[in-house]
Amino acid sequence: MDFNFSRDQLLFQDNVRHFLINEVTPERIRELWQIESGRSDELWAQLVELGLTALTVPEAYGGMGMNELDFVLLAQECGYAGLPEPLVETMLVGVPLLAGLDERHGALKQDWLGRIAEGSARLAVAEPGNPLVSDAHVADLLLLAHGDEVHAVEPGAVQLTRNVSVDPARQLFQVSWTPSPATCVASGEHGRRLWTEAVDRGALGSAAQMLGLAKRMVDLAVDYTFERKQFGKPVGSFQAVKHLMANVAVQIEFAKGPLYRAAYAIAEQLPNRSVLVSHAKLATSEAAMLAAKNTIQAHGAMGYTWEVDLHLFMKRAWALDKVWGDRGAHKERIRTALFDGRCALGAGQTF
Repeated sequence: MDFNFSRDQLLFQDNVRHFLINEVTPERIRELWQIESGRSDELWAQLVELGLTALTVPEAYGGMGMNELDFVLLAQECGYAGLPEPLVETMLVGVPLLAGLDERHGALKQDWLGRIAEGSARLAVAEPGNPLVSDAHVADLLLLAHGDEVHAVEPGAVQLTRNVSVDPARQLFQVSWTPSPATCVASGEHGRRLWTEAVDRGALGSAAQMLGLAKRMVDLAVDYTFERKQFGKPVGSFQAVKHLMANVAVQIEFAKGPLYRAAYAIAEQLPNRSVLVSHAKLATSEAAMLAAKNTIQAHGAMGYTWEVDLHLFMKRAWALDKVWGDRGAHKERIRTALFDGRCALGAGQTF
């Protein structure tokens, strides 16, 4: 089996990487902290101009009809750049959730998916069981959970209470609202299935971003230890520092396989996709957490200061580690699958 990405997918990833590195700089991220919304309409307009807001929208609604496997590399680059805008959750979670509604809500799908594709609307999606909703303040439509029900609620029908995040770039809000038949767009088994798939996609998006964050933290540490000198030599030339970075590099490489396999499983709707997503979330979380620990160590005392850019990406990794299922939840899902005999084990079945 060929596990390589296509030439077009890699070229698209390369173009998005160059754009994000040039436009989403640490200086720009810090500037957004000073704005009440923490978000930039100008930056969102640039993402729209690149066509990124149309990627996963079905072609019938004016989008490109790309799937999770196409988008996972771009989500990884969003993590590498520390992109504050809610592009990943809108494209990877919100759009498929809307597209999965039945034909009774055809007009709602036509309206909102079309607006998302053209870049005139943003979504906020609530993680079931999590009282905090990311980017609810800039969303034109909120997709909220009430038991097994999916509710599509417009901003005028909710009250928002800001909640401080460990990552200043994340904008979290408690959402107060009243469920009603008018806002309910899916319920029962259909609603339960939509939320299960949304959690899987949310975990996949978080995993992809954490892989990118791990790589960015290593790159920052390598640059710093090359410039920082002790005893007349770059700190990075010392074996102890090399080992710190090498250990993270190994974790990153081992996390790529589970991540890309999970993206393929979701795109192809494979029956074991939920377990594969949990595997990917755990593998990328371990890589990102080790990267945060070891790169702080490589920076020495400077690693703890506000002025060094490392903490921008480290705090994002800490935050994403806990959303769309923490490590305990994903370990439990894998444990259940293993001991229930639902996983085929062996070299030909697992990474």
